[in-house]
Amino acid sequence: MIRRNDWGRRGIHFHQSLRAGENTLNLQLARVLIESLLARGGYDADDYLERYIRFMLTPGLHRDTYAEEYHRKFFTAYARGTAPRKCGGSDIHIGGLAPVPALAAALWPEVSAMRNAVQQHVALTHRSPEVLAAADVFVRVLARVLGGETLRAALEREATEWISPREMAEWARDPDEKVIGQRFSPACYIKDAFPAALYLAWKYHDDFSAGIIANANVGGDNCHRGAVVGALLGAAHGVPERWRNGLLAHARLANPVTAQ
Repeated sequence: MIRRNDWGRRGIHFHQSLRAGENTLNLQLARVLIESLLARGGYDADDYLERYIRFMLTPGLHRDTYAEEYHRKFFTAYARGTAPRKCGGSDIHIGGLAPVPALAAALWPEVSAMRNAVQQHVALTHRSPEVLAAADVFVRVLARVLGGETLRAALEREATEWISPREMAEWARDPDEKVIGQRFSPACYIKDAFPAALYLAWKYHDDFSAGIIANANVGGDNCHRGAVVGALLGAAHGVPERWRNGLLAHARLANPVTAQ
């Protein structure tokens, strides 16, 4: 049962109300984005915002106890009468990258359209230059991998402003918890969380399962960092059946609802 007084308490897991295999809020919103993309035949920011607001304000549509800061900022502004397009704040967390893979997959192979839609969409809720820069690097790497480039080559070409090939090769000799725990904070802030995700994708470039398990084991915001790691490894190799079938929303993801 979800209890309001559990939210934010020490010793209470942020997503304590969810079952294994159940998507957290930001990933459920990525599904809402997919439904908008299918219904509109492409990216439509206003349609997504309408669906986002309806999803968030309809009781019972999700069971997650944790709503990131950007949701709280958005709806504080919305409650004051601010137009939805202007409700986003300067959020600096990696959770803003969760919808990027859906846009990349939907708009591929039009790389310019992918990049433009990603910037427009992320800015609806995350206007910080750091998150927008990370989103562009993320989609550029995805585009190269979807185009047939190896994941390591794509990272070494597009992600050097966040982490260098020399650093990744050197740090790969260390335990993961030293790299993400000492060199990078395991927390959600984009300046550490994004290069940490890129590093794990580089290190485990040829093994989807090992990469996402390593990400889970180093803790912190492994949910949204994992959305980046999993998308990169999945683009390179596909997602093994056991991980797809473990999702409680697997059937709905395979057959998304597109109605208004």
